[in-house]
Amino acid sequence: MAFSKLKVFLEMIKFEHTVFALPFAYSGALLAEKKIPAAHDLLWITLAMAGARTAAMSLNRIIDRHIDAKNPRTAGRALPRGLLGVGEVWVYVFISFIILLYSAYQLSPLAFRLFPLAVLALLTYSYTKRFTWLCHLVLGLVLGMAPVGSWIAITGSFHLAPVLLALGVLFWVAGFDIIYACDDYDFDLKEGLYSIPARFSIKRALKISAVFHVAAALFFLAAGLLLDLGVLYLVGLSIAAAILFYQHTLVRPDDLSRAGAAFFNLNGTLSVVMFVFTFLDVIYPIRLF
Repeated sequence: MAFSKLKVFLEMIKFEHTVFALPFAYSGALLAEKKIPAAHDLLWITLAMAGARTAAMSLNRIIDRHIDAKNPRTAGRALPRGLLGVGEVWVYVFISFIILLYSAYQLSPLAFRLFPLAVLALLTYSYTKRFTWLCHLVLGLVLGMAPVGSWIAITGSFHLAPVLLALGVLFWVAGFDIIYACDDYDFDLKEGLYSIPARFSIKRALKISAVFHVAAALFFLAAGLLLDLGVLYLVGLSIAAAILFYQHTLVRPDDLSRAGAAFFNLNGTLSVVMFVFTFLDVIYPIRLF
């Protein structure tokens, strides 16, 4: 019974989609000292990321459960269907925050002190679509904390480079979240919820998403230049840019049927590609000049 409940919970929060932000957390740790981090640091960064995302998604499902019950796309989720109780999910939230807090404690004093800020960011996102169409950027900001948090965990200090990476993640995530939100265009208008598609129309939203993805690529490039990364990083960035371009060929204002593929498959691949080529660049640096 307990295992089946856990399985339902993991499906509810799409635990496998941790892949979106985790590779960028690893990239932040890798670039902090231009070497493979210690096993201790990698372990606690992984647990911190898993805890943060699990808490964020659990809170989102709790906060949005009444909205989800009205939306045909989300009515089948565990809380609207009664497969899990709200109290049960709150237990997962508490456990996840404990994991995040203890992981931060294991990593660095500054990471530990910033824990309340992380909790505030994770809690805030789920409410933003109730009052601002900038909610996509807020989600991007939350995931963008991954490389900054890992850098802080390794060095105990701030630096411009992970901030540039974070801005790249911010606009990358906001861009694909806009595409995903196009599916809820009619529902958001009906319920008075805020999103870029609901505010500007699906056609304009897809254009804004494309602009955001250009900005993401430029911020990733700026981070690479600042850190004096080489050819392999640029190869990875080029592949990532091609993935971003391709996903915009899959969706049109009058045909969003392939938005699921654009959201899940391509963006998960992009995150992994960026990390793999960042790793290769650090291990086998090939400079342009």
